[in-house]
Amino acid sequence: MNGPQDMGGRDGFGPVVPESDEPLFHAPWERRALAVTVAMGVTGSWTLDESRHARESLPPADYLASSYYEIWLAGLANLIRDHDLATAEELADGHAREPGRAVKRVLKAEAVPTALADGGPVDRPVETAPRFARGDRVRTRLDSPSTHTRLPGYARGRPGTVEAVRGAHVFPDSNAHGKGEDPHWLYSVRFAAADLWGAETTASDVFIDLWEPYLEPV
Repeated sequence: MNGPQDMGGRDGFGPVVPESDEPLFHAPWERRALAVTVAMGVTGSWTLDESRHARESLPPADYLASSYYEIWLAGLANLIRDHDLATAEELADGHAREPGRAVKRVLKAEAVPTALADGGPVDRPVETAPRFARGDRVRTRLDSPSTHTRLPGYARGRPGTVEAVRGAHVFPDSNAHGKGEDPHWLYSVRFAAADLWGAETTASDVFIDLWEPYLEPV
């Protein structure tokens, strides 16, 4: 989808200025926001891609006016409401009005180190061979989907070169909407900066990991 998160290559937002010696968290509530989001993800109530889509589909004005973890909390609140784990009223005042609905799993404190170490691998076996190989010239599809996608807007309809085959992975476009994992081959594709932003750009070449359905042969 063409959401406010897809800011790559856009003008008018000013330079990115890294914060010197930036801490992991700027306030205690940010640490809690991360912890609650991870813990709720472990319950299995939604997928990683659905969680990402919930953040990226926030109203643009809200998204752009919010800090990183404010976006995380807003996305999490929408997921909790949409999956009937709490009502909008309960989320607003922080008090349960009825017993909570059971979830598939609960992340216990003692299990946190193992859960974080294991992560959530998304590589999957597939029966088909990869359509492209290293060195192949490809072009991304010129689509403007209303649903979730990991193909950046600035790279749509652009030529590139396959640099590596990354194996088959869960396809986020379907997984974000409850349509199953539908794994596809994933490729690292190199784009010449001039093909993305024109001949006058001073940027370096860009490498993007892209799923096979995003690509067409040149």
